[in-house]
Amino acid sequence: MLGVAYKQDIDDYRESPALKVIEILERQGAEVIYYDPWVAEYRYKGRAVQGLKELTKETLESSDLVMVTAAHSNVDYGFVQQYAKAIFDTKNVMKAIKNRDNIEVL
Repeated sequence: MLGVAYKQDIDDYRESPALKVIEILERQGAEVIYYDPWVAEYRYKGRAVQGLKELTKETLESSDLVMVTAAHSNVDYGFVQQYAKAIFDTKNVMKAIKNRDNIEVL
């Protein structure tokens, strides 16, 4: 998951739809990790969840899917596109990227 903040470039994750998406995916057996440069840790339903400290090539390559759920301006989306197998872009932040073979805008 790329971004758990409610809106772009803020550290407020209350009411973020990403939290519900994570809950649903985990309930279905998915292992979900997240990176958000604004939210190092979040609490949801009594559980504290720690985010990744950095977004690496290795993390992207080993992930089955990257879901972009916050349009943070300090994320290198070209880097994400280059190494991710598949991307669901819910914010259309990758619209300027020419090679869109692994990007699906939701």
